[in-house]
Amino acid sequence: MQQSTIARRVRCDGIGLHDGEPVSLTLAPGAPGTGRVFVVPGASPGVDPVEIPARPDALAPSSRATVLVSGRAGDRVSVGTVEHLLATLVAFGIDNVRIELGGREVPAMDGSAAPFVELLERAGRRAQAASRRILRLDAPIEIRDGERSIRVEPAPRFSVRYGIDFPHPCIGRQVFELDRLDADHFARELAPARTFGFVSELEGLGRAGLARGGSLENAIVLDETRVLNAGPLRWADEFVRHKVLDLIGDLALLGAVLEARVEVERGGHALHHRLVHALAGSMPPEAEHAVGATGSLGGIG
Repeated sequence: MQQSTIARRVRCDGIGLHDGEPVSLTLAPGAPGTGRVFVVPGASPGVDPVEIPARPDALAPSSRATVLVSGRAGDRVSVGTVEHLLATLVAFGIDNVRIELGGREVPAMDGSAAPFVELLERAGRRAQAASRRILRLDAPIEIRDGERSIRVEPAPRFSVRYGIDFPHPCIGRQVFELDRLDADHFARELAPARTFGFVSELEGLGRAGLARGGSLENAIVLDETRVLNAGPLRWADEFVRHKVLDLIGDLALLGAVLEARVEVERGGHALHHRLVHALAGSMPPEAEHAVGATGSLGGIG
């Protein structure tokens, strides 16, 4: 399989879900082998923009979103809420792209990946003269954290089974199975699923400097008994579909096509990130891009 980039530059504008700041997003073609690279403003005015590759070693500890960092304490630069865009790039088969931002967070848009699907449809796709990296497992792995778990086992293609269980009358127990990942299936079954949050959490998130840009326009918001948004849910199981969307975006940090069956129970970003770090240890060297490069990973408790 060949690597791909986008065929033309495209742009959209929005606000950051957590910082609440207006931000522009421009996608530009990337050279073969360069991966998906965020380009964000420097640490202070007048400083050159900073490149942050979407890789496991750039992951910052976070349970609310996926945040990437570059640099050391003092001059550290970050980019947040990258997972919805990265998931869309994976679904469209875009391996190499420069993601130029006017701020430090990817715009929230409507809280889903649907606007990024429209952006990628405008951008098009161009094949490149380099082979894609493939990650295959030699053995299953499993990560557990109380009732939360994630298991990955060898398979001929990528698939997901994801289960969630929230003690809320609008959510409860939900399970979603994804048996293939391509642009059309992603656009129909996953991309429109929106992020969600609870009124009871908003005060704490605000104190932590999060969800400042959150609203009923870019998230599903629930109180103790109901959904506060005026319109209907896009699916009854929109909540678990969004979890699958987040998972795909987090796994995008591997920079490889993962051939595996992934089963998640009560997961979230923190658990996804543990899996990304575990799988990253089985990757071939960064310079290798040969199809069939095989990872080897044993069990993890």
